[in-house]
Amino acid sequence: MKGSTHTVVQNGLDVLLAGGVPSLRGKRLGLITNPTGINRALQGGVDLLHADPRFELCALFGPEHGIRGDAQAGVHVQACTDSRTGLPVYSLYGETRRPRPEMLQGLDALLFDLQDIGVRYATYLSTLVYAMEAAAEAGLLFVVLDRPNPLGGQLLAGNILHPDFSSFVGIANIPVCHGLTVGEFARLYAAEHALPEPMVVAMRGWRRDLWFDQLDLPWVQPSPNLPTLDAVALYPATCLLEGLSCSEGRGTTRPFEILGAPDIDPFVLAETLTAHALPGVAFRPLYFMPTFSKHAQTRCGGIQIYLLDRTQIPLMELGLHLLADLRRLSQLSRTWIQGENGTYFLDLLCGSDQVRLALEAGASVAEITANWEDGLAAFAQRRAPFLLYQD
Repeated sequence: MKGSTHTVVQNGLDVLLAGGVPSLRGKRLGLITNPTGINRALQGGVDLLHADPRFELCALFGPEHGIRGDAQAGVHVQACTDSRTGLPVYSLYGETRRPRPEMLQGLDALLFDLQDIGVRYATYLSTLVYAMEAAAEAGLLFVVLDRPNPLGGQLLAGNILHPDFSSFVGIANIPVCHGLTVGEFARLYAAEHALPEPMVVAMRGWRRDLWFDQLDLPWVQPSPNLPTLDAVALYPATCLLEGLSCSEGRGTTRPFEILGAPDIDPFVLAETLTAHALPGVAFRPLYFMPTFSKHAQTRCGGIQIYLLDRTQIPLMELGLHLLADLRRLSQLSRTWIQGENGTYFLDLLCGSDQVRLALEAGASVAEITANWEDGLAAFAQRRAPFLLYQD
């Protein structure tokens, strides 16, 4: 646990277990969770709710990476029986990503308790949307046990997703950094899509100006490749490299902080990026060898990104410079990754094909981002009625 200089926060699970939600007592519950679903004492919500006589925990649901967090990105997870509780575990990242009616049979409420990262690309928001829709169809109460946005609640960055490019890595027309907790997002999405209003078990003590390392809460990595808050902070920028054939650092000890390709001169890349004079960030040239994922077991040249002042970094500009410079300096990284249906993965991440087309046409980063501030200002007004916490 952290010291007394950090703000004390009770997450939604803590509030629920402290007796803050009497209406859920005696209810037959399904729980969507993973290793991040813990209380302040590092105890898992699955075990706590299963052992608590006030509740009847009947079924578990696992998102991407599985209910125990042991599956790599994109790996399908199979249904199973939980070895500790004997409860059925239904996968929401396998044969289906949406709870089926038979999975929800006999339940009174479906609970969502996952630590999201505050970035549109992450798939937990898509799991929330699908689960909220399935609960509505089944006539179940949908409950969000709220948790902090690790990046705080004030950071808004990126373009607004166009509905034509909605996917599992971008389910809603929100910016890349949306500054919402999962509970706030659920309220906004439900209102804008005519779904029943979810019950949000709100945190106590959290403010929008607080990043996760300013809280008196234990950090659990939200996915296998986001081990640190620095990785999460850079993820809005460096995740865009998943749209290219270069390495975004998966298979290293610093994914999304280290990146490169086998044909990159790390010193040239570091000098090129430094010349952009982006505030709050620095670049160290290095060589690395991923143990898995892109360019596994191959020596790569690249950089490690250092956060000097995370409040000053223009994240999306950094991501666009990375895309442009890597495509120019690395022949191996010029290829856009496409899915089986020919869709460009970068388009799904960006929520539009305009970024890719502009980069191909040689547009500057300033030209690409010219109109994004208007969209962010409009989104700030859209989200205002659904905010639960103050600055």
